[in-house]
Amino acid sequence: MEQKTILITGCSSGIGYATAAYLRKKGYRVFATCRKQKDVKILQRKGFESFLLDVSSSESINKAIMEVKKRTKCLYALFNNAGFVIPGAVEDLSRNTLRVQFETNIFGAIELTNSIMPLFRKQKKGRIIFNSSVLGFVSAPYKSAYSASKYAMEAFSDSLRLETPIGIHVTLIEPGPVKTKIDENALNNFKKYIDQKNSAHADIYKKHLLRLSEEKLVNFFRLPAHKVAVKVYYILEHTKPRPRYYITITTYIMGYLKRILSSRMMDRLISRAS
Repeated sequence: MEQKTILITGCSSGIGYATAAYLRKKGYRVFATCRKQKDVKILQRKGFESFLLDVSSSESINKAIMEVKKRTKCLYALFNNAGFVIPGAVEDLSRNTLRVQFETNIFGAIELTNSIMPLFRKQKKGRIIFNSSVLGFVSAPYKSAYSASKYAMEAFSDSLRLETPIGIHVTLIEPGPVKTKIDENALNNFKKYIDQKNSAHADIYKKHLLRLSEEKLVNFFRLPAHKVAVKVYYILEHTKPRPRYYITITTYIMGYLKRILSSRMMDRLISRAS
């Protein structure tokens, strides 16, 4: 059988790296991309086919597409995984901060997908997977920018699925808590983009920062990134994958509660949980 090839974004760590490693073991040819050259070199030393791809840059996307076409004539799948969190209250988010959040989490993913679509249409087949989140359908306080980007991803994915011809499958995965560097990176982003001292939420931020920086934080529902990789493999191998797949108990619980509870009841529940 012909070896299946997949392009994955955000492979320096977490879900991207775990998925790249798992799919390679399963016989896939994996283009494991990163936005930093030092991470590309690390992956190359580990035996991955890796090259630069910063989805916040149109120039980087164009170069990556050229690299893909140079390396293969048939791309089986695209996994839009790259993303990060900029935490902060809505009133503390500047236009520039929102732009930074959206450039990577959704604008880049859509531009990359659009750049790949002609290839998929020519092949008359292809798989597109978006890495959304439980926060793509349930909002949480102090994560509005991230949540909004994932809500947008859900909308774009739904429209794209309705627009694509038979043979091209579009799927969302919606993980809840997963063991990655997302909290560590979120803390760095908070310090970079949010003016904590002059915020009306300064006291709450102190507690929030303490939680993000607590290395021994344990979440019973938090799954290893490998579990997401297994789900991605299942979607790639399924003849007719579903539009959405929940991952983690938290996502299933929140999905159920969103259907049966009123908005006010959900607000109270999420406020207490947060």
